[in-house]
Amino acid sequence: MLDIGLTIFNGLSWGMATFLVAAGLTLIFGILHILNFAHGGFFMIGAYLSYSVMATIGGGLPVWLYILVALAAGIVVALMGILVDMVIFRRLRGVEDAYVLIATYALLLVCAGAVQLVWGLNFMSVMPPPALNSAFFIGDVIMPTYTLFIIICGVLVFVGLEVFMSFTRTGQLIRVVAMDAWMARLLGLDVKRIYLVTVTISFALAGLAGGLLSANQSLSPELGGVFLLQAFAVVVVGGMGSIRGAFLAAILLGLIESFGSVFFPQYPGIYYLIALAIILLVRPQGLLGREQTA
Repeated sequence: MLDIGLTIFNGLSWGMATFLVAAGLTLIFGILHILNFAHGGFFMIGAYLSYSVMATIGGGLPVWLYILVALAAGIVVALMGILVDMVIFRRLRGVEDAYVLIATYALLLVCAGAVQLVWGLNFMSVMPPPALNSAFFIGDVIMPTYTLFIIICGVLVFVGLEVFMSFTRTGQLIRVVAMDAWMARLLGLDVKRIYLVTVTISFALAGLAGGLLSANQSLSPELGGVFLLQAFAVVVVGGMGSIRGAFLAAILLGLIESFGSVFFPQYPGIYYLIALAIILLVRPQGLLGREQTA
């Protein structure tokens, strides 16, 4: 029971950390149909921005200030997203997918270069707030507080996106544009503005994820690529553009990765990729691939 409880907890931790990164990625694909390779780069920038602020303030941050710094990183990255949309994404609409992939991958390289230029090549780390640097015990299962914090943040982001997309006017307009942008234009909707709002939210989520997860790993210019592969796996398995699918896929792949590492520890880090291949063979459209909205 100890091993099962701890394994499930670790799987949920992997899944929610990955979903935090994948949420913005699946949103922008669902609306703009752009596979944004640069998403990992802006996630990385959000993490570095949070590091810089927290290093300036000093250690011993309260939890509310840690969250506030992550939100500020999300806002800064969202402003970068507005610039990226005006300069790059608007030129990619209606272009073949191959050119989109090349352009966004080039942007990822630009992000990595900018990080190297500003912060250097040395590994950096952020200490979690003292209140999150402890552990809970449920029976004999040890649950680190920071890990539990990440799981809660992942669930809150999912619930927030669901509420936003289903119960707000802006979210409903985004869903309309996702289903048929051409018809939305005929109905008089400002599709360009809705695209811009979507990009801004997507980049904000990337920056927020970077800030929240900045204490979860060492910061380096390769950080964006590490999480990007996992995020793409979640987006593909969930069904391209489906937020609910991405959430379910994150949990499923996280549990598979966690249990695989327990039973076959000699091959860590590959079980979610094996699961990705098997799931796509059985269900190529993903778990919720029939959904046409974000």
